[in-house]
Amino acid sequence: MEKLLVITLLLILNSVATSQPVTDPVAFLRCLERQPTDPASPNSAVAYIPTNSSFTTVLRSRIPNLRFDKPTTPKPLAIVAAATWTHIQAALGCARELSLQVRIRSGGHDFEGLSYTSTVPFFVLDMFSFRTVDVNLTDGTAWVDAGVTTGELYYRIAEKSNVLGFPAGLCTTLGVGGHFSGGGYGTIMRKYGLSVDNVVGSGIVDSNGNIFTDRVSMGEDRFWAIRGGGAASFGVVLGYKIRLVPVPEKVTVFNVGRTVAEGAVDLIMKWQSFAHSTDRNLFVRLTLTLVNGTKPGEKMVLASFIGMYLGGSDKTFNVMNRDFPELKLKRTDCTEMRWIESVVFWAGFPTGTPISVLLNRTVTNKAFHKRKSDYVKRPISRIGLGLILKKLVEVENVRMFFNPYGGRMGEIPSSRTPFPHRAGNLYKIEYLVSWSEAGEDVEKNQLARAREMYEFMSPYVSKNPREAFFNYRDLDIGSSVNSTYEEGKVYGVKYFKDNFERLVDIKTLIDAENFWKNEQGIPVRR
Repeated sequence: MEKLLVITLLLILNSVATSQPVTDPVAFLRCLERQPTDPASPNSAVAYIPTNSSFTTVLRSRIPNLRFDKPTTPKPLAIVAAATWTHIQAALGCARELSLQVRIRSGGHDFEGLSYTSTVPFFVLDMFSFRTVDVNLTDGTAWVDAGVTTGELYYRIAEKSNVLGFPAGLCTTLGVGGHFSGGGYGTIMRKYGLSVDNVVGSGIVDSNGNIFTDRVSMGEDRFWAIRGGGAASFGVVLGYKIRLVPVPEKVTVFNVGRTVAEGAVDLIMKWQSFAHSTDRNLFVRLTLTLVNGTKPGEKMVLASFIGMYLGGSDKTFNVMNRDFPELKLKRTDCTEMRWIESVVFWAGFPTGTPISVLLNRTVTNKAFHKRKSDYVKRPISRIGLGLILKKLVEVENVRMFFNPYGGRMGEIPSSRTPFPHRAGNLYKIEYLVSWSEAGEDVEKNQLARAREMYEFMSPYVSKNPREAFFNYRDLDIGSSVNSTYEEGKVYGVKYFKDNFERLVDIKTLIDAENFWKNEQGIPVRR
């Protein structure tokens, strides 16, 4: 009897021990070597552990936000730079065997660093080597691997056609895997909707290493979830099949700025009624930034109206003079260019920069960042705008970007994809605080500025819930510590509104054990 008790106790202790995460990088490498592998590309050959000379370079190369590139930032046990499906399957096998969390990274633009940081033992599954773009002009589609950047995608489309494009983000180093799975937001959305509204297929690997190469095999529920609900809560996305959209041979861009002293308040008032209701071929973004005033030490707000029309300058000029004559747009303000050249313009490169810059996958101007988001359903009053502009001067270093809705965005049902922010919204606000000086006190100060401005905006934006855009990840609006439904609902309804409950149901059905989790993941229903 005594012997039986000892054996039972040993079995229990062994079970407890093996359920604890392994923190030895060498043990992780050995695990990879035990998994099925492709002789031409061994699993261990694509793995980097801290003792590798390239580990730090590989890790830091895709961390655009310096807030998460500090000595105190939790580091992964390893990085698996997967180049084949077998590498992914091996990595997931070791995640199970060694009780490790998986963080999936494509471009690394997750604004809270959740694709490459964690407070528990973890490794990074880096998808940046999945770089295929296969454009099919016959049926007007393309297959895009998860590690492709938006810049590469735009460039590869333009290689094949001058009259096809795709609605996606302005930043050209975004990884498609994360960008599309959260919605994908760009300058032709008023004409064609979001990236996810033009995704017609996908491929994904589940936690058991099963590979689904199309929407039929993965099921419509899973396909629905990964088009706006954040794919990292449901598996490893291999890529997306997208429907390309027609663009004219020439588009027209402009950038006109006015300070408060030059009548910016009147222009912003008109912009609020014009931008969402005008010709859907026209997208006019409003940015508010702080500039030097006319007196020493004086600061004032500059309102910039940055636009693009899907057509020539004559048509642009006519539409603007009809719908927004107060801006007094001049023909000399307008520049005609190919759509692919407008991508370079929107990315902030100097005029004349060759389109080959879109193939640059490296973020060169890294800085410390914090982003937040809001949605506006009713025009802000003149008094309100005056108070907002005054507050921007007071808090300093907060930039605001106003992106108009209307057009196609108002026609797509809010339940068609997990992205729910459709009809009823006039525009989305993005708050951006950036700084270059390192230091804990500096960071606290800058984060406080962003939060102060966000709090000040409460009376003017959506309520119950105060909506937020998932691609602008913001841990301030809620975070999951224990991966419970109650924790997840706090941020989930802000990102997904009524779609949150369907996401939870799908998650519970296909990942009941909650293998795929992070601080803002979709929880399971228990």
